[in-house]
Amino acid sequence: MAMAIRCFRHLPSLLYRSSFAMIRGLPQAPAGCPALPLDGCRQCVRQVLLTRQLATKKAKGKGQTQARVNISAALVEDIINLEETNEDMQAVVEALKEDFSRNLSVRTSPGVLDHIIVVTKDGKFPLNQLGQISQKSPQLLIVNMTNFPESTAAATKAIRESGMNLNPEVDGTIIRVPIPKVTREHRESLAKLAKQSTNKSKEALRKVRSKSINQVKKFKNKVSEDTIWLLEKQIQQMADSAAAEMDKLLAAKTKELLG
Repeated sequence: MAMAIRCFRHLPSLLYRSSFAMIRGLPQAPAGCPALPLDGCRQCVRQVLLTRQLATKKAKGKGQTQARVNISAALVEDIINLEETNEDMQAVVEALKEDFSRNLSVRTSPGVLDHIIVVTKDGKFPLNQLGQISQKSPQLLIVNMTNFPESTAAATKAIRESGMNLNPEVDGTIIRVPIPKVTREHRESLAKLAKQSTNKSKEALRKVRSKSINQVKKFKNKVSEDTIWLLEKQIQQMADSAAAEMDKLLAAKTKELLG
């Protein structure tokens, strides 16, 4: 074990763990140690990592957090762009946040219909690009389809099938959209939609994670197993962090909807 710790000093700054702060003052590895950054002294590295894993399992029983990997993105940019992976995951979180704000609210506003996608013979368009949306009263929204009268039927269908429990009424090129009274049943329905949206977002998050891990695995014959392990763990940590943020958003939205 002592030999493993001495060799561990030769790992580059790719891995930082607060629990190893105590070894900063240890002497340099002996001249005969064949340690090379990441790809060398694999036996020593594995011994240290295994020891850390065992310690982590014991710590979990005491309520302590697991050790985290923190890889410098610049050191592995030839393998994967970790910053881009993180941005892709955060984009999924932001999309969920936007969905909650636009679609799942007990407060009425014209913007609640903006996102609805209308399928026409010329393609798919957001409702607010085809019609002028206004609020006539707290319980009534108006969609004026004068500019694209031929899309009135498609817009009506899109509103009805939006999953927002809306039943539009058509009068020529005017679509009246009565807003249902906010009942307990309606609130519970919105809460279920919030859960469904979160599950869909988590599925999108898993796709980003899988894509990134597959990218890393392409280099399994070019870098050490330890490098692959560290990168996979880092990507999983990023995904777990994004998923935890989604859970917090869902909890807050559910509390808002159910009161």
